[in-house]
Amino acid sequence: MNTLELQKQANEIRKGIIAAVHSAKSGHPGGSLSAADIFTYLYFEEMNIDPKNPKMEDRDRFVLSKGHVAPGLYAALAHRGYFPVEDLTTLRHVGSYLQGHPDMKHIPGVDMSSGSLGQGLSAAVGMALAGKMDEKDYRVYALCGDGEIQEGQIWEAAMFAGYRKLDNLVVIVDLNGLQIDGAISEICDPEPLDKKFEAFRFHTITIDGNDFEQIAKAFEEARATKGMPTAIIAKTVKGKGVSFMENAVNWHGVAPNDEQFEIAMQELEKAGEALCQK
Repeated sequence: MNTLELQKQANEIRKGIIAAVHSAKSGHPGGSLSAADIFTYLYFEEMNIDPKNPKMEDRDRFVLSKGHVAPGLYAALAHRGYFPVEDLTTLRHVGSYLQGHPDMKHIPGVDMSSGSLGQGLSAAVGMALAGKMDEKDYRVYALCGDGEIQEGQIWEAAMFAGYRKLDNLVVIVDLNGLQIDGAISEICDPEPLDKKFEAFRFHTITIDGNDFEQIAKAFEEARATKGMPTAIIAKTVKGKGVSFMENAVNWHGVAPNDEQFEIAMQELEKAGEALCQK
C-alpha cells in the first residue's frame, strides 16, 4: 500500500474503534486511536500473515502488551479479514468472542492473550527466542504503552532480549504521553527512553508514530538491523483522529455517549472523504 491507502485504511480502523467502544459502553478509545497507524502498518504492510490461515507456522507474531487497547487490534484484524467487521460492535458483550482483552483461544489472529500490563513483552521475547532456536525466519512485534513500561517486568524482558541478541524482535512504544491518571511526566517519567533501551543493547529509532512515511522507514531500518533487537519509540497523539479526544487524558478509558459518537463518526467520515479527494 502507498501512504494514501494506508491513511484511508487507518481512518476505517479508527471508525471501527469508535463503533466498538460506543457499542460496548466501555473500553479504551484514547490509546487505541493513538496506535491505529501502527496497527495499520503492521497488519497491512509489515507482517507476513495470512488471515485465511491464522496459525500459519512461519507467520510473523504480534503481541499486544498493552492489552486494554484491544479495540484497535480488533479493528485492524477485522479489516484485514480475520473476522467480520460487523462483529466489532459485539465488543465486551455477553457471549461475544471479542473480550475486553485479547484472547488467543477464541479470536482469530491473536497470537498471545494479554491482560495485566507489563507481561506481554516477556511473551514476545520468548517467541523471538523460540524462533532463533528453531532456526525460523519469522519476526516478532510487541506494542507497549508508555505508562505500561513503568512496570519492572518490561525491563527484565528487555535485558534478556538485548543480551540474547534477538534481532527478530521489534518493540514499539506508543509514546502518547498520557496514562490513566494523567501525564506520564507527572507520574513516573520513563524518559529518556532511547538511552534506556540502548543501555539494554537495543537499536533505537524515534519517530512520529502517526506519520506513515516515518513508520515505514523505521520498520525498514529495524528489518536491516542485525545482532540486536530494535525499539521503535513512536511519539503519538492520544485520541488521534477525533478532535475532542486528542490529548485528553479523560478519554483513556471512557466510551462516547450517543451524541459524542455521532460527532466522532462525522469527523472520521469527513477525514475519509478528504483522503479520497487526494
